[in-house]
Amino acid sequence: MTAAPFSPFQPLADTLLTQAGQSQSDGSHDISHLYRVWANVRAIHRDEGGDLEVLLAATLLHDCVSVEKNSPLRSSASRLAAEKASSLLKGLDWPQDRIDAVAHAVEAHSFSAAITPTTLEAKVVQDADRLDAIGMLGVARCFYTAGRMGSAMYDATDPAAQHRELDEKSFALDHFHTKLLHLADGFQTKAGARIAGVRHARLKRFLDEFMDETGAD
Repeated sequence: MTAAPFSPFQPLADTLLTQAGQSQSDGSHDISHLYRVWANVRAIHRDEGGDLEVLLAATLLHDCVSVEKNSPLRSSASRLAAEKASSLLKGLDWPQDRIDAVAHAVEAHSFSAAITPTTLEAKVVQDADRLDAIGMLGVARCFYTAGRMGSAMYDATDPAAQHRELDEKSFALDHFHTKLLHLADGFQTKAGARIAGVRHARLKRFLDEFMDETGAD
């Protein structure tokens, strides 16, 4: 990572990161996650365009309120983050229309919030964040989170959930079927969808090879 990972807005990034207080207790939503999402944003932005400063602020603040995956408040996390983002940017004397643009992108990025993005910037941020949930990084984050939550890797008696209901709170592998394998179908931009197709293939290949190694039928 370069000395200015959020170029060309590194001073703004330094200010927002200091004020937002990125969590380091959750390795799936730490500073490395922000680096990756920003890299995804830049990759999509090259084809799709958008206001890069708004995109940076939304990237840095999209997880500024931390809510655990198993919390009943999980679906409200992005709304709470949008409110905090608005307050932070107001303190930096941003114009209200640009604050609103960031807040919408922050609120709409979340899968669990189920909010349809209505601006280009919100579409780019949603796609960029979801790219970090599929592919090999998605695999790593899934099992990392399962470990934090005390879940098993899979149901030893029925790994593929052929004779039971899916239970992602108990088994990491079930999360592939409840969420991860469906993400590639919901991308908002052509550039994001193209990258997602590559990563989805990797995700599917991992799952097939993982199932083979379990010895399950």
